Amino acid sequence: MDTQLTWYGQSAFKIITTSGKVLLVDPWLSNPVFENAKREIAALKHVDLILVTHGHSDHVGDAVDIGKKTGAKLVATFDLADAMVKHLGYPAEQAQVDTIGHFGGELTLLDGEVKVAFVRAHHGSGVAADDRCGLRHGGAPGGFVITIRSGPTIYHTGDTDLFSDMALVSRFHKIDIMLVCIGDHFTMGPARAAEAVKLVKARTVIPMHYGTFPVLTGTPEVFERELKTRKSKAELRVMKIGQTLTLDEAKDS
Repeated sequence: MDTQLTWYGQSAFKIITTSGKVLLVDPWLSNPVFENAKREIAALKHVDLILVTHGHSDHVGDAVDIGKKTGAKLVATFDLADAMVKHLGYPAEQAQVDTIGHFGGELTLLDGEVKVAFVRAHHGSGVAADDRCGLRHGGAPGGFVITIRSGPTIYHTGDTDLFSDMALVSRFHKIDIMLVCIGDHFTMGPARAAEAVKLVKARTVIPMHYGTFPVLTGTPEVFERELKTRKSKAELRVMKIGQTLTLDEAKDS
């Protein structure tokens, strides 16, 4: 079986590994642009890991409900996991030290089939517990480098601006797939995202976090132009919402 990647819109993805393990990253499936959210959530009978880059509601999304339903373990920084358990109700027994880490650390999970390295992002991470209390501390924002045994290495940037230390990612991991935010306004836009791709030296790049709301004005077309301007060697793959991509084909192409 090849590694599969499904995009649900915004920054929400499902990864199915070569042996059928299921990972969700920033699982806001019930976002405004994914019309089949209810049906998809109902169909998620088994999820092994839920990875959350930071505490904003468009990234935490449906994590708590899906976690309670499936028993999925939470992969997040220590501070974010603590906030999600205490303020949002994520099951504490599914957010223990084996899947909780911090920047610079790498976790070996699911009997070695998946490794997750915590990397930094430049953004915020407040957790919205309810409308009355405002944002709660959710630690620092981040991204993930996800290495799949017998599959690709995926860098999910989370929400971030361009910053020079992105170049360090490729010193420790050869990035096959980079899931990069391009929407502008709350994150870097197409020009700065294209510069980030060049720093990371990703083989294939997939844009995300655009088009969900009118203020997210960055587009794949502009992003493609910016990549060409910088003579990036990365292959651009633009996914449709709800589309599933075979990552091993992307890796080998």
